[in-house]
Amino acid sequence: MNIRRMAAPVALLASGALVLSACTASEDPETPNTSSSTSTGGTGGVEPTDTGKADLGEVVTADDTIYYTLGGEEWLGYNGNTPETYSTYQSVVNDRMFSGFMYFGTDGAIYQDEEYGTFEVTSEDPMVVEYTLNDAAAWSDGEPIKYEDYLLEWAARSIADGKNEDGTPKPLFNHVSGTDMAELVPAGPKGEAGAKTFSYEYSAPNPDYALQITSAFPAHIVAQEAGMSLEELVTAIQEKDVEALRPAAEFWNTGWLSPTPGELPDPALTPVSGPYKLSAWQAGQSVTLVANEAYWGTPPATKTLVYRFVAPEAQVQALENGDLDVIEPQATVDTVKQIEGLGDAVSLLTGESLTWEHLDFNFNAGVFADSLELREAFAMCVPRQQIVDNLVKPIDPNASVMNAREVFPFQENYDEVVSAAYDGRYDEVKLEDAKAKIAASGIETPIKVRIGYSAPNQRRTEEVALIKSSCDQAGFEIEDVGNKDFFAPGGTLESGDYEVALFAWAGSGQITSGENIYATGRPQNYGGFSSETVDEAWKTLISTLDESVHLEQTKIIEKALWDELYGIPVFAHPGVVAYDSKIQNVRDTAAQSTVAWNAEQWVRAS
Repeated sequence: MNIRRMAAPVALLASGALVLSACTASEDPETPNTSSSTSTGGTGGVEPTDTGKADLGEVVTADDTIYYTLGGEEWLGYNGNTPETYSTYQSVVNDRMFSGFMYFGTDGAIYQDEEYGTFEVTSEDPMVVEYTLNDAAAWSDGEPIKYEDYLLEWAARSIADGKNEDGTPKPLFNHVSGTDMAELVPAGPKGEAGAKTFSYEYSAPNPDYALQITSAFPAHIVAQEAGMSLEELVTAIQEKDVEALRPAAEFWNTGWLSPTPGELPDPALTPVSGPYKLSAWQAGQSVTLVANEAYWGTPPATKTLVYRFVAPEAQVQALENGDLDVIEPQATVDTVKQIEGLGDAVSLLTGESLTWEHLDFNFNAGVFADSLELREAFAMCVPRQQIVDNLVKPIDPNASVMNAREVFPFQENYDEVVSAAYDGRYDEVKLEDAKAKIAASGIETPIKVRIGYSAPNQRRTEEVALIKSSCDQAGFEIEDVGNKDFFAPGGTLESGDYEVALFAWAGSGQITSGENIYATGRPQNYGGFSSETVDEAWKTLISTLDESVHLEQTKIIEKALWDELYGIPVFAHPGVVAYDSKIQNVRDTAAQSTVAWNAEQWVRAS
C-alpha cells in the first residue's frame, strides 16, 4: 500500500469557501509548498518541481481510457456557469474542455497557463490588467479565441434587465456571479475586433484580479444562435442594448444546457478550448471525453477520459473491480480502511483541504427565518465536537471544530480571526440553554427541522443522525430530507424546501468571493441572509489591496455571521484520493479543483 500524507496547503488569509471565483497565490510564490504534491503515482511519473503542473516534456497521447469519479451527480450541460449548474461535480467534467488564463496549484497558488495566455498589472491607479492570448489559441471549430469572447463573458456578468423587487440588479444573463462585473469593470474590456490582447480597467483595486478573468464561451456561437453577426453582438454589448441582447442571453441561459440527460448537445454549438471534447453521455452512467485533435497546447497524455457517476459509498468497490481508476470519495473512516485493505495495487493520498462543511439556515421561509432565538437554540444543540471526533479525526488526527468561514484552522491567521469574532458559545452542547431559548421564542415544541443535503452520502447521514440524537432532546424534531436532487435545478436547495441545508463550499484561498455567499441578494446566498454589517464590510474589503484591511474586515464579517447566525461551520474536510497504482501523475490538491485538476497529465504505465 502506497500511502502519503499531504501537508497543509499554503494560502492567504481569507480562504473562504466558494466554488466560484476562488483561490489566491501562495504567500511566498518563490518558495511554494511542494510537499502537498509529491505523489505522482504508484509506479512513477514526472516529479513536480512546485505545486503547479509538472513539465512532462514531449507528450504523445496514449490510446487508452482512464475512468474517474467525484460523485454520483448527473452532468448538466456545456454551460456550467449558471447558479443551477455551477458545482464541483459539473466542473470536474467541464474544466477538461475549457482552457483559461490561470489554474490553481495543489496548495491554492495561482499559476498562469502560458500555453493559453498571460496577464499582468500595467497600472495601479487606476488598476489596469492586460491580457494576451496565445496567437494559436482557437476553438475546436477553428475560430480564434479573441477579444469578443471576453467581451461576451463581461456582458454575462454585467448587464442588468431592470431591477428585482428588492432593488438589486436583475441579471439579463443567468450567470452565477450575477452582475458583479458592472461594478468591478464598468466599461468592460478594452480591445479591438479580433484582438488577442485586451485590458480591464477596474473601478477600484481588486484583490482577486487574478481570478476574475479565466476562460470564456464562444461569442461567435452566441451571435449565430441569436440571429446576429458578431459585429452586431459586440455593438449591442458595448451599448448595453438589453432588447438587442435578449436573444443572445436566452441562448446563453438555456441553449447550452441539457434538459434531457443522455442527449449530447450539438457539437457544432459546443466548441471547446481545452484538451478534451465531449464524445458520449449515458444518462445516470457516465460522460466520455476524448482528446481534442485541434488543441494547440500540450496534448493530453491519455486519449479518453470517462467520468462515471458513482456515489461515494460505491467508489472503493468500483476501484477494486477495475471499473474506476481514480476516485476522490468522501473521507470516512470506513472508506480509508477499505482502501488500505486493497494492498499495493492501489495508492492512497490523504490530507487537509480547503473545503468545509456547514449548516445554513433558511431565511426565506420556515421557523428560523425570523427567530434568532431558535437559531441560537439549534446551534446550542448541534454536537459539533462529537461530529468531528467520530467522523473526521479517525481520518485526520489534526482535525478540529471549525469556528470561522473565511479562514481555515490550519492557516496562520485563524486564531486571531476567531478570537475577535467568536466567544466559544457553541463549542459545547448546552441542552438546557437550548430549551430556554426555545421557550423564549414562544414556538410550540416539537419544532420540525428538515435538514437537506445531497444523498446518498454516508458521512452526512451520520451527521444528521448525531444532530437528531442531540437536538430532539432540546425540543426540535429533526427530519433527514437528504435526496439526490438537492443540487438539481428546482431541487431542495434552489426551492428552499428545508429549514437547514447541509453541504460544503470548496475554495482555494480566495479573498473576496465570499461576498457572493453572504452579501444581500447575491446568487450563492441561497438561504436569503441579509445583514447591513456584513454588506458594508464586504464593500470595504473588496475595494483595497491592503492586507491589514482584509484582516480587519474579515473579523467584522465573521463576528456578524456568528452574532446573527447565518449558519454554523462544522469542520474542514479531510481529503482522500485513491487510484490504480499504474496510473502516473495523479496528484491530490487542497484546492477546489479536485484530483482531476491535472487529469490531462494522467497516463497508465506501460
